[in-house]
Amino acid sequence: MECEEGWRASPATPSPPSDGGNSVEEQVMSDVHLGCPPNHSGPHISYFTILLPPQNEPIESSLRDEWNSMGAKVCSLDEDGDLILARRKKKSQDYFVVSIQHNITSSIPRVGLQVWRAELVLADFVLHMMHKSSAFHGIVAVELGAGTGLVGMLLARVAKSVFITDHGDEVLQNCSENIHLNAGVLGTKASVFVRELDWNASWPPQVLENFSSQQRYGWSISEIEEIQRATILVAADVIYSDDLTDAFFSILELLMCKSPEKVLYLALEKRYNFTVDDLDVVANGYSHFRSYLKDDEGKQSQSICSNRAPINSVHHNNFFLMLFPNVLCRR
Repeated sequence: MECEEGWRASPATPSPPSDGGNSVEEQVMSDVHLGCPPNHSGPHISYFTILLPPQNEPIESSLRDEWNSMGAKVCSLDEDGDLILARRKKKSQDYFVVSIQHNITSSIPRVGLQVWRAELVLADFVLHMMHKSSAFHGIVAVELGAGTGLVGMLLARVAKSVFITDHGDEVLQNCSENIHLNAGVLGTKASVFVRELDWNASWPPQVLENFSSQQRYGWSISEIEEIQRATILVAADVIYSDDLTDAFFSILELLMCKSPEKVLYLALEKRYNFTVDDLDVVANGYSHFRSYLKDDEGKQSQSICSNRAPINSVHHNNFFLMLFPNVLCRR
């Protein structure tokens, strides 16, 4: 997946001060946005060019040929320990472009307005699966903590229905804008829903009888019934605070214990920070996340357990892609 960037100026909506106008919310920025225009406070649009493999060609065959011709190793690392990826010498003639509107910086409660690296990792994986097999074809899928909605929009090219969910009107509105921007590249037959899903609220979500402009991201009875039939759940970069992690596993338990069986694909970054309590650089958020998972001996400290199959994961440096095959049910 290659990225080209463009931008347009648009009036930014200022965040309301938290104490009567005497303070400004702390801003954070994703590493993905390092090449974006500096000091730009409004929405920014990035263009992601998705190169598709030639038809009737195994997805890795042409790259493997190039590796062999160059005499390169399949897994080569640079001096920083990052993967050196073999690239096609010629661009594929089959491609499409996804436009993503996002903020370059945001406050912590609005990080869903940005594009994060784990989101791109999961997007690449979904693209790979879409062309490697038919596992995602005709499914009902749910993206949790969708942010900009990139992964859910890619799934919509082959799925029957996709529920792109998050919390907060500003994030949901931006996600809806991205659906509109990419109407031409989404599957013509897929139903795409942008819906609010508060992980701390009760399940199922409250059903709205009559929708208003203030309730455009509410649920209908038919949508609740449809999401219960989901078989694929996806989530990227939703692990960064303990409270959020607790809420995430809470909603997973409610969703994954419903028939039919479901699989969760989760991408996350292991973030390190120096803390005064530890006087060291630690990854406490990741450690709290791991406390919900079984170790190699099947031990775990939290109440959510695996009663079907082990959790599979692949990782490189601080990035992890995990597969949860219908495992989140209480004993």
